[in-house]
Amino acid sequence: MKDFFRKYMILRRQNTQIAIKKAKRSKMCYAFLAPYAILFTLFYILPVVTSIFFSFTYYNILESPRFVGLQNYISLILEDDIFLIGIKNTFMIAVITGPLGYIMSFLFAWLINELPRWVRSIAVVIFYAPSIAGNCYVIFSVFFRGDAYGYVNALLIDLGIIDAPILWLINPDYMLPICMLVILWMSLGTGFLSFVAGLQGVDKSQFEAGYMDGVKNRWQELWYITLPNMKPMLMFGAVMAITQSFGVCDVTMALCGYPSTDYAARTVVTHLFDYGYSRFEMGYASAIATMLFLIMILCNKAIQSMLRRVGT
Repeated sequence: MKDFFRKYMILRRQNTQIAIKKAKRSKMCYAFLAPYAILFTLFYILPVVTSIFFSFTYYNILESPRFVGLQNYISLILEDDIFLIGIKNTFMIAVITGPLGYIMSFLFAWLINELPRWVRSIAVVIFYAPSIAGNCYVIFSVFFRGDAYGYVNALLIDLGIIDAPILWLINPDYMLPICMLVILWMSLGTGFLSFVAGLQGVDKSQFEAGYMDGVKNRWQELWYITLPNMKPMLMFGAVMAITQSFGVCDVTMALCGYPSTDYAARTVVTHLFDYGYSRFEMGYASAIATMLFLIMILCNKAIQSMLRRVGT
């Protein structure tokens, strides 16, 4: 046992020395990486660690944080009915708009990739514009106005489908579906651009080799050649889709109000905004943020494990 431990310590010391020598030889590389590493630590890692710390405290900004253990999490899961509504709405949005938006982004990118170059450039701008146009989703509040002057109500009345205007953005039965529609309209974002770039990077010679090996149609070409070559872009698009679908807040607040009727359009991020910026209960808000962070990591791992099987 002593000989084994001694050999283990010698091997560990040798590995440490090798690692130090490699680091010294690569010190210029580390120097170039240092600015990004510092910024990433300050603006990503440190806020996450700070949020986790405050989630175990009672902190209202005016007083010093007071450690309360798991009380915030217990209250969040067992006592906060509004949070449970937000969880349900967030999962509904994520399950419906996340996969649909992801598939739509890829299909549109795949179809656009077949167009001539100048037409493809115009199409990319048209499809990508809603995601970078800021508060463009507010135009849907005009379409779904609750009086006869709203475009949707006016059209349905003219067609004889309804007799009186529907309060689309006040009635709890319609609020969440409308928000999902708007989110889908805005879903062609960064993931869509990565798919367009990934499709352009697939080696054309692989398609010729595929046809010689028995690929007979475009769907087989997509499954056996295109998708395996785009795994990094597919992973990136999945992460962006998860982040966007779980981070919904602005759309529901702008269209359905804050708070919405019967909390029908409440999401986890809206609940976080309420406790963090309206009530200034930062400890409780940090617990909400930590729960959302853990949920997103678990969903991200599950989707990545599914995507690893693509083309295998």
